[in-house]
Amino acid sequence: MNQEVFETVFIFCSHLLFVSFLGYYLISALQWYSYKLERIVFHYHRYDWHLFFFFFPLFVYYIGGFFFYIYLYIIFLPTLFFWYKKLDKKLVFTARVKRFFLFLFLATIFQNLLCLGLNTCEIYGAILPLFVAVFISMLFEKILFAGYKKAAKKELESRKDMIVFAITASYGKTSIKNYLFEILSSKYTSYKTPRSVNTLAGIIKDINEDLPKDTQIYIVEAGARLKGDIDEIARFLNPHFVIIGQIGEQHIEYFKTLENIRNTKMELINSARLQKAFVHKSTNVKGNEKVQVFGDELEDIHSSLDGIEFDVLLDDKKEHFKAPLLGEFNAYNLLACIIASKSLLAIEEIRDAISKIKSVEHRLQKIEANGKVIIDDSFNGNFEGMSSSYELVRSYEGRKVIVTPGIIESNVETNVKLAQKIDDIFDVVIITGKTNQETLEKTIKKAQKVILKDKTKMQEVLQEFTCKGDLILFSNDTPSFM
Repeated sequence: MNQEVFETVFIFCSHLLFVSFLGYYLISALQWYSYKLERIVFHYHRYDWHLFFFFFPLFVYYIGGFFFYIYLYIIFLPTLFFWYKKLDKKLVFTARVKRFFLFLFLATIFQNLLCLGLNTCEIYGAILPLFVAVFISMLFEKILFAGYKKAAKKELESRKDMIVFAITASYGKTSIKNYLFEILSSKYTSYKTPRSVNTLAGIIKDINEDLPKDTQIYIVEAGARLKGDIDEIARFLNPHFVIIGQIGEQHIEYFKTLENIRNTKMELINSARLQKAFVHKSTNVKGNEKVQVFGDELEDIHSSLDGIEFDVLLDDKKEHFKAPLLGEFNAYNLLACIIASKSLLAIEEIRDAISKIKSVEHRLQKIEANGKVIIDDSFNGNFEGMSSSYELVRSYEGRKVIVTPGIIESNVETNVKLAQKIDDIFDVVIITGKTNQETLEKTIKKAQKVILKDKTKMQEVLQEFTCKGDLILFSNDTPSFM
């Protein structure tokens, strides 16, 4: 192989490798943000990553000459590898991701061969194949989605006797879904969307692939980042019963105002076969024949590390409930379930189911290990729920340690309030994530502060800053890309 051929092959392969790894970063970001281009442009949490792993490499490629190849193999690829190793939410190679890489590979090879054949390119394009791969991938997935949606709609329509519950809220919707499932499963063959699946695409996939044939009650969680997201879910599912829980400032960065959040959540009642909607008073709507407003029925809530007890005023009668769940806020989640299931179950049946209810994974789970009390509340990400969990551990006699990134997708004012409460209760604060680091550091004065920049070092930090007899609260969790 002569030198000219060697150089051509080297440049060709290096370029293919470079574009592939740019594509890896790009598709990772898209997967994290539900494949919404506008979100990784306008609502990304780590713009420094955009700079280091996308824009600066492109800049070096187009102006670096021979230096680019040194940069590629000595700096870019090793840096990207170490970045990948530290990620706690790595790219999942779904069918969609594999198709993207196929489109990217074909677009890059075609462009490079065309340049070689015409002998007109001084440098291969890096942006064009990425643009083509994203465009074709989006178009292809849209066509596939239309087919999947049609199949799921047909499946839903074939189940004439299946009752559909749809649930949304600013926070607590996954807990409400899980608790409602536990309650209704005591009498009916029930099924719920898995984990935190709450997008139309996720729901369609669930119906097509996992919804059991014998399901009597299907419980679906509905989430949103944009106006119209929940309306689309409501008109697709046409739920019989709707629960709209507490409304707050969660995802305020997307909706801008609390009123926009309220209006978007209320889209869930846009169902052609709606029988009843159970709507929390924070929606600021008035009740009618099909809309029942709730939220004032709770009384005498008692919360401890052993569970919760509370009274509910139902039909002018006080009913007592006890649940093996931690956190006062869970009484509010259970209230929504009690109100919604009352038309399908007797009060005694509901009371019995609640007394045996299982805690939701990563939501105030109590674990005792090595002489330490660990409270895993890593899936709780709103002010009301997080501050309630702090009050729960306030009375603990030993040292209290919290591991938290603060509240993600909220505003500075709310994180300042949260930090003040943390400072009032905890002895040690381990701050994770970059989003709220400055706010938490500045506001917390009394407690010892530990900044955890690399979550892979969590175990080492806990060994260094905690000891036997400590209570450790994992309050909210956020992937490293936030």
